[in-house]
Amino acid sequence: MKMKILCIDGGGIRGVYAVAILQAMEEEYNQPISELFDLIAGTSTGSIIAASISIKMDMSKVLNSYKKFGEKIFVRQAKFGLFKSIYSDKYLRKFFYQAFGERTLGDISSPLLIPAVNVTKGRPYVHRSNYGNKDTKDLSVKLWDAVLSSCSAPVYFPPNNIDNHYLSIDGGLWANNPSMVCITEALDYFKIGLSDINILSIGTGLQTIDFTINENKYWGVKQWLPFRLPSMKVTPKLLDLALQLSSESVSYQCEHLLGRQYLRVNKELNAEVPFDEVSSMDKLIHLGKQSYEEQKAVIKDFITK
Repeated sequence: MKMKILCIDGGGIRGVYAVAILQAMEEEYNQPISELFDLIAGTSTGSIIAASISIKMDMSKVLNSYKKFGEKIFVRQAKFGLFKSIYSDKYLRKFFYQAFGERTLGDISSPLLIPAVNVTKGRPYVHRSNYGNKDTKDLSVKLWDAVLSSCSAPVYFPPNNIDNHYLSIDGGLWANNPSMVCITEALDYFKIGLSDINILSIGTGLQTIDFTINENKYWGVKQWLPFRLPSMKVTPKLLDLALQLSSESVSYQCEHLLGRQYLRVNKELNAEVPFDEVSSMDKLIHLGKQSYEEQKAVIKDFITK
C-alpha cells in the first residue's frame, strides 16, 4: 500500500505562497486537495491550511481569509515584546473560529497532524484527528484551538491555554517542516515501509536572512531582533532563521531517506520577508503560482503515480 502525504511548512503570512500552489492544484485537478492525499500535516501557518483541507474548504476561500485577516492579526500592541507579546491573538482566534467553528479533532476522521509544543512540560506535541491512533491524547480539543496552539509564536503571540491543562506554543520550534513527523506516523501507526511513503512538501519561501558582520562583538536583542526605523517595529529575524533552518534540515534528511519519493516545492525569495510582513502577500501569491507552473509536470507525476 502506497501512501501519499501532504506536508505544509510554517511561516506566518508567507503561508499564502503555499495556498496559491494548492489553489492551482485544485483548479488543475478539479477536486479538493483532501481527495489527493492520504495524510495531511501542517505546522503553524501550515496548520491553518492543513485544517482547512481536512474540512474540504476551497483554497480560494482560504486565500481570501488570509487577505482579510492578515493586516488585522499583525497589528502591534507592544514595541519590543519585553512585557507582553508583540501581537494580540484576538484576531487569530476570530479567524480560526470563523473558519472551523465548533468542530473538534474527534469530528475529523481523515488523518490530520498538527505539531505544537506543550510548553508547560517542555515537550513536543502532536494534535491528531480521529483516525484511530492510540497515542491520540484528547479528541475533544476544538480544531481551531489546535491550530491556534501551533501558530502561537513565542514573543510575538501569547501561549495558547488549552482548557487550563497546559500552555501551548508554535510547533515550528521543533517541526516547522512536519515531513519527519509524517514519516514517523506512517512507519509506526500505518505500518507503511519507507519505499511506499510519498511526500509532497510545500515550503513558505526561502529567505535570504543576513546577519552582517560588524565591529560590535557584544550581540544582544538589537542584533537578533532588530528594529525597523522609523517605526521601531521588531523584525522576527532570529525566529525566522530558526524556523527556516528547521525546515531545510528536515528536507535534507527526508530527501536522503525517501529519494525521489520526496518532492519539495519551495522558492528563493532573494530577500528577507518576515513572517509578519503583510505587504508581501501579493508578491508571495504570484511566486506560489509561478512555482506551480514551473513544477506542474513533476507534481502531476507525483499525484498520478
